[in-house]
Amino acid sequence: MTNRTIASLVLLAGIFVMEGYDIAAMGLAVARLDEALGLEPASFGWVFTALLVGIGVGGALLAPFGDRFGRRALIVAGALATGVFTLGTTTATTVTEFLIWRGLTGVALGAALPNVSALSAELAPDRLRATVMAVVSAGIPLGIAIAGVLSPNVVGAFGWRGLFFVPGVMAIALAAALWLMLDGGVPESGDGQQKASAPQVLLLRQPWVIPFAVFAAMLAFNAMNLYLLNSWLPTILPQAGFEQDLADRVSGVVQFAGIGIGVAASFGIDRWNKTLTLVLMFAAMALCFAAVGLSPPDRTLWTLLLCVGVGGASAGGMVLPGLCVYLFAPRLLSTAIGMGVMVGRLGAFAGPLIGQAVLDAEAGPQTFFLIAAIPAAICALVALLVPLGLRVKERDAGREVGAPATA
Repeated sequence: MTNRTIASLVLLAGIFVMEGYDIAAMGLAVARLDEALGLEPASFGWVFTALLVGIGVGGALLAPFGDRFGRRALIVAGALATGVFTLGTTTATTVTEFLIWRGLTGVALGAALPNVSALSAELAPDRLRATVMAVVSAGIPLGIAIAGVLSPNVVGAFGWRGLFFVPGVMAIALAAALWLMLDGGVPESGDGQQKASAPQVLLLRQPWVIPFAVFAAMLAFNAMNLYLLNSWLPTILPQAGFEQDLADRVSGVVQFAGIGIGVAASFGIDRWNKTLTLVLMFAAMALCFAAVGLSPPDRTLWTLLLCVGVGGASAGGMVLPGLCVYLFAPRLLSTAIGMGVMVGRLGAFAGPLIGQAVLDAEAGPQTFFLIAAIPAAICALVALLVPLGLRVKERDAGREVGAPATA
């Protein structure tokens, strides 16, 4: 890879860092808005969901234009709009205003992120596409981790609004840098007929409906966990005896473990067995969440177990887009990721609302983590169907995978 390619991948990873920080910002802010604005944490379930709805809409309706008109335009415009809307969140004083700003932020992110993933795959060496995509998307848990670790300092200096200043300014700076660094132009596609029709429809027809169903199902249940945990972990852990600053930092520290898990699992997808890699990752998550739910609160033990559980959910967000390289033809890559984001958000929508229901019912932290074990276990079962999806691409006439499709 050339120096320009490496620099481009670093900037693309920066988009994911910004997204991770932005995702964490709302959860970290909610724990402080009761005192600052008189807004109770339990009233923010739909605010968390608004971001997910927006990401789903942007991913399904806007991201596929990257396959037709070029990825740079979608990435830059999405990053710029994300920065503006995130900074706009700092002006909110009511739950409704937070909901509107977070929904708009989600639409902007949804337009950009699938194209960031697709472009990182196109820039990567063929035999390491999933690994490079995972390293780039490792920015999400890295951003979440940075937000959690630094939040006491940021809030101490700028108040809760500082949590949104950081990703907002970062998004605008990245938009400018990527406009200068990335090449324009339309992605190569050998299927001229597809460009004249809606590519989203192809994913709902044979033969692509099979790999898309497997991919989207894992995305949906993993996203349910990802947003359940990252939305409410700073609120749930204090109920188990963690001080608020410690809860914030734990919610950040576990993301570093997620980066390691994600890179290792993506290498397994590139060079080992795709099915077993995914089954082992999701099964380990389920077991760790069950262990937390069945044990009395213990700061050290829970933190170690959550490194695998919560870290694994973040790793899933890194690994699954890389799997797309092996499930779909290049001409469908952005479309598959974008549609997967939309369908996956059906599960993600439920995550914050489930957490809100646990809070409303006063069910306690153990119940919260036992619930988190369920989507992880379902993902492990769905991963057993990955070989069916791999065979579809192998049969796709005139298209070759970048690396042998080992089931």
